Amino acid sequence: MKILVIVSRIPYPLEKGDKLRAYHQVRELSKNHEICLCCLSDQPEHPEAREKLREICSELHIIQLNKAIIYLNLLLAWFESRPFQVAYFHQRKARNAVQSIIQNFAPDHIYCQLVRTAEYVKNEHSISKTIDYQDAFSKGMARRAERESNYFKKKFFQTEARRLIRYEHLIFDYFNNKCIISEQDKALIFHENQREIAVIPNGVDMDFFRPMESSPAYDLCFVGNMSYAPNVDSVLYLHNEVMPLVWREMPDVKVLIAGATPAEAITRLQHERFEVGGWFEDIRNAYRQSRLFVAPMQIGTGLQNKLLEAMAMGIPCITSKLANDALGATHQQHLMVGSTPEDYARQIIALLKNPQCGEELARNARLFVQQNYTWQSSVVKLEGLFASS
Repeated sequence: MKILVIVSRIPYPLEKGDKLRAYHQVRELSKNHEICLCCLSDQPEHPEAREKLREICSELHIIQLNKAIIYLNLLLAWFESRPFQVAYFHQRKARNAVQSIIQNFAPDHIYCQLVRTAEYVKNEHSISKTIDYQDAFSKGMARRAERESNYFKKKFFQTEARRLIRYEHLIFDYFNNKCIISEQDKALIFHENQREIAVIPNGVDMDFFRPMESSPAYDLCFVGNMSYAPNVDSVLYLHNEVMPLVWREMPDVKVLIAGATPAEAITRLQHERFEVGGWFEDIRNAYRQSRLFVAPMQIGTGLQNKLLEAMAMGIPCITSKLANDALGATHQQHLMVGSTPEDYARQIIALLKNPQCGEELARNARLFVQQNYTWQSSVVKLEGLFASS
């Protein structure tokens, strides 16, 4: 099958969840299909991006978006009903380029990642299409609004959440197939035919993310794109609410925060016991330096890749009910689930004082991920979805 894949960011390097999902799905699909990868981009290319992406697709197109038009579209969006992120990524010149690619490549199927790419092909009726909602973005925005203290930001997030609810419903019927990352997110797409949405989870490379010998320099770590609001919120919660309780009993506990482009609110937290490490060329080096992985996610949607990776590497994990609802692991068997600062602190202290308990969790966690979250099994489901239309 000839498949055109349209994404809103160049999926390299793999420092964001949507890029990770796109890269691994394309890599697996390319084993059985001819893939044309079309990337919208509002950022300069990484110098290795084209080389890396040409290894996993037969044809590659990168369409640079005009920054001036982006700002104009955002201004005009205030007077429209489209979500701001849809307006941000949609440009006439880019749409013409996509149409040209469709004519020349002549795909059997079009696969769009995220609702922000839907405008480019929603009226293409002669070719079967799949939209990957990935996460319930509308709920993610609503959760950000709930925790935002700034009045104007809160109003913006509330407006975007309402627009996304409408748009997620609107584009549903333009696509033959719909998919999303978890049952939890599926339940948050409000459409009378919601049952038609297929759950296509993320996976993890079990050969790459594997238990490794190490001498941990840190007791805890958190890994993620550190300009992404749910990650920023989680780290602030960890530092401000959880760690004071841990340090009261175990004052020498050290924390590593690893991930690209840390926001100023995160870099300000840097001190002797709380290291903001930034980007790791090999993210496994962040995981292997720590005795525990902690992700007390309070907002956001979707499946947390960071949890899959840490569990695959055999590191005991502690997370929130919000994150585990998407993952589907069992509390006290595969990981620990907390709901309050006191919960998290108690679990951190218990696992640090009882490494044997953590080792058992870690063994169970890796087996759980191996049985439920591989890219190969995930993409088999995706291929079945494409074939059904």
